[in-house]
Amino acid sequence: MVGDQRPCPQIVGVSRYLLSVATEVPYAPIPHSQEGVTYAYGADSAPRVGVPTGTLEAFAHESDAFPGTTRRVWLHRSAGHDPSIESAVMFFNDGWWYLDPSAAVRGAVLLDNLAADGALPQMIGVFVDPGILETPEGPIKNRNAEYDAFDNRYAALLVDELLPRIAQTDAISPEPVNRGVCGGSSGGNAAFTAGWIRPDAIGKVIAFNASFAQMPGGNPYPGLISKQPAGRLRIFLHAAHRDLNWNAQRDNWFAEALETGAALARAGWDFRLVVGDGGHNPNHGGALLPDAMRWLWS
Repeated sequence: MVGDQRPCPQIVGVSRYLLSVATEVPYAPIPHSQEGVTYAYGADSAPRVGVPTGTLEAFAHESDAFPGTTRRVWLHRSAGHDPSIESAVMFFNDGWWYLDPSAAVRGAVLLDNLAADGALPQMIGVFVDPGILETPEGPIKNRNAEYDAFDNRYAALLVDELLPRIAQTDAISPEPVNRGVCGGSSGGNAAFTAGWIRPDAIGKVIAFNASFAQMPGGNPYPGLISKQPAGRLRIFLHAAHRDLNWNAQRDNWFAEALETGAALARAGWDFRLVVGDGGHNPNHGGALLPDAMRWLWS
């Protein structure tokens, strides 16, 4: 019809295509063998010239959630941190393993680099060691009892004990979307469970090589996720093809991570699943963490 101002469908379709933003992924060959696969680290995982080093504050904490335990905690603040400005908070389980600049994750280094790039809001990194439990036979590490349990105790430690302690010196954002938890292996279980149980206080989760298969009573998440609407958690999930029992019918750590990811996909959660060719170690998670943080906080 002459004078009809309605847009042509073909033109509309082309304009939408042209306005979309494409991401080209550089070519990376697939290893012919998956034996001994390791992943190289990117520039965010090493100290960079011109990026100032942040500060660390360490303290010991006796937990009410886990009576009889004491643990080490480190607070990382990047250069220029202003304690009067409400900060985001990111908890890292297995504190020193994730903090150590010479180990596989190098948490403080990448936080400084991402802060310098403006990729993160002002943030306090809280690196939390598993508790040490004093027993008549001597001290024992309480890691699996804390990390693998499907209950509210670990979330209570983070939210009800450590956050108020940090708030004594620093302003903290009250919004769950500005708080996250990261962990690997059993620490990945703890991160996922903390976010699942306390979505009122935690809005972001990173779980590398999560040990869902060894949770007492089995992995609860595929069933739970399938029975309720998608929540507000944003989840970065990683699985390793050569994780423990990767080709076994039972206790298959790789399969449990995939089944959890599939349940999240079917239920429409805001999540990302990355599958690697490595084994049960922190290498791939450490290499992924800078980009996982960029995605999680984008």
